[in-house]
Amino acid sequence: MMDAFTKLTGIAAPMPMANVDTDKIIPARFLKTIKRTGLGVHLFDTLRYDAEGRERPDFVLNREPYRKAEILIAHENFGCGSSREHAPWALLDFGIRCVIAPDFADIFHTNTFKNGILPIKLSREICDQLMEDAKLGENARITVDLAEQVVVRPNGERIPFEIDPFRKHLLLNGLDDIGQTLQHAPAIDAYEASQRADKSWMPGISV
Repeated sequence: MMDAFTKLTGIAAPMPMANVDTDKIIPARFLKTIKRTGLGVHLFDTLRYDAEGRERPDFVLNREPYRKAEILIAHENFGCGSSREHAPWALLDFGIRCVIAPDFADIFHTNTFKNGILPIKLSREICDQLMEDAKLGENARITVDLAEQVVVRPNGERIPFEIDPFRKHLLLNGLDDIGQTLQHAPAIDAYEASQRADKSWMPGISV
């Protein structure tokens, strides 16, 4: 199971960059693990740190209050490049639960939903407005209401967004692929029991 996404009010980090690929999100040298935790420290590694491993003070996530950002706002084609699922793992481990951009690479877009991150597609103009809001820092929090399908700016303006109804249901209920399967556990158990009864003559089948 993954954490449900219902309504989030948090700090948004402005990242006015297009074509942010998955190698920028999490470089290939950190893909040796199959754990979903511990990758947040390497999120945007080459952008956050210099060759000696020191933080670059001009990168947004190295500055307050964006070290605690839960929303990321970017430009077009976010998540392009390879299909690595480590990219949403790194975002989530850092604390990012929502990414807002004009559009996303298809595989990354799918992987975010599977890991409890909400990707929202809004026009470039609106993304730029939200970035200006985000630049105001901790006093300008943005709200993302999935049930109502709106992003609420600090001034109260409500911006609607579209989302596939099935993916919305999964996020609201915290259902990943395993969670969806477990919803059908009684039917699966009943089927397995019937198969054991019908094929009790087969080797390895016990009633």
